[in-house]
Amino acid sequence: MLAKVHSCGICGIESYPVEIEVDVSNGLPAVTLVGLADTAIRESRERVKSAIRNSGFSWPQERITISLAPSYIRKEGACFDLAIAMGVLAATEQINVMSLQNYFLLGELSLDGSIRPVNGILPASLMIDKSQIKNLIAPVPNAKEAGIVSGINVFPVKSLRETVELLNSPELIKPYKLDLEELFHRQSAYAVDFSEVKGQYLAKRALEVAVAGGHNVAMIGPPGGGKTMLAKRIPTIMPDLSLEEALEITKIHSVAGSLAINEGVIARRPFRAPHHSISSVALVGGGSIPQPGEISLSHYGVLFLDELPEFNRSCLETLRQPLEDGAIRISRIMSSLTFPASFMLVAAMNPCPCGYYTDPKRSCTCGTTKIQNYMSKISGPLLDRIDIHIEIPAVRYKELVETKEAEASCVIKERIEEARSIQKERFKEDKIFSNSQMNSKLIKKYCHLENEAKELLRVAMNELGISARAYDKILKVSRTIADLAKEKIILAGHVAEAVQYRSLDRQW
Repeated sequence: MLAKVHSCGICGIESYPVEIEVDVSNGLPAVTLVGLADTAIRESRERVKSAIRNSGFSWPQERITISLAPSYIRKEGACFDLAIAMGVLAATEQINVMSLQNYFLLGELSLDGSIRPVNGILPASLMIDKSQIKNLIAPVPNAKEAGIVSGINVFPVKSLRETVELLNSPELIKPYKLDLEELFHRQSAYAVDFSEVKGQYLAKRALEVAVAGGHNVAMIGPPGGGKTMLAKRIPTIMPDLSLEEALEITKIHSVAGSLAINEGVIARRPFRAPHHSISSVALVGGGSIPQPGEISLSHYGVLFLDELPEFNRSCLETLRQPLEDGAIRISRIMSSLTFPASFMLVAAMNPCPCGYYTDPKRSCTCGTTKIQNYMSKISGPLLDRIDIHIEIPAVRYKELVETKEAEASCVIKERIEEARSIQKERFKEDKIFSNSQMNSKLIKKYCHLENEAKELLRVAMNELGISARAYDKILKVSRTIADLAKEKIILAGHVAEAVQYRSLDRQW
């Protein structure tokens, strides 16, 4: 007998429908699985066989043919276990075939028949929301994630036997309901705050400018100055995520398997801090079947690269294209996929290998050649994509023991949101949302300088060793500083501050 079951596959961060056909016919006992299945799916026949038997059902002693359509797309993972098992039960008339027609099924089976969570439930739910069938049977731990999509009915199940009971008596079980607004609000709070950072007022101001204009930033200073502490608090001053942004981030983390069980939705800006030994594939994504990398996992958030010169040079160079385009395209023999990667790059580094080249209290033990070799690990093209360079000095004792509480993240965020609203209005017809995304044409259109500011910029270019490649960066940052000050024209003070944020353009 032939049975058909609906399930879902993942391609990139999107889902597509998979029709699983199970045919049980006369012949020697054997299981044939077709449809470009990977190793995990081919192994499912053993899991499914044990799960069916241990759940009190019988395994047919006949020839079983399982087809996963569409056959031209390579499929991976153990998410089809539950659907395959139900197909076998339906083909052997242990359950009603017609009861399967109104459901999509996803879940990995244990040998005892219990159902384990799977990756990619949210993309599958969004796909089901656009289909004619609106019912999804999924593992209990995935219920919150699936329940985010209000247009479908989610039925969480714990075991194969519970799934059979649901299909036999669907009227007895109500679909799972989720209060998305309450969940989003509860999970949007941060555990850290800028008020915890002692001193570093100039650095905090620079980071405020960076977030307000969407600028990438590099922090240079001796060890222990608070570079990492500052970086971890940047998401707390970024504008709150919209529901659409949160869903896109959650999709990426769901596919990558980095979404915590029962978390449901990611309501905070991502903060990713990979180790400097990371490979290029892990950073930008890839694999035989491409998976999102760290740059995609930091989408709409912060990618923090600590000890920037310690990263592999070729690894850093792979960042150039996604920094420019806000996405990464990965091509393989079987597929070519695009992953979103619109992130704020925050880099931290020492001024020299020992870390004390700019420290007035400690003497540097590195020679000139050693320092130059250390700094040359960062290429000019990558440096071009970092708008703001700030020096982070060691924190003084007076600042550490200061009892006055520093400015809180919520206060800084208010000013940033006002500046972002100005940019949103400015660029409403240009299909960008921040000053950092301006091209040369838009810079000429929106970056109008008063005469004193023009003269100051000319002096900076000619007298301070500021390179020509930094000219556009200074104008973009000046525009952001002016927005924070609610000024339509860029003033000399705005340019002066922006020039100070280009320390890596000067000779050390």
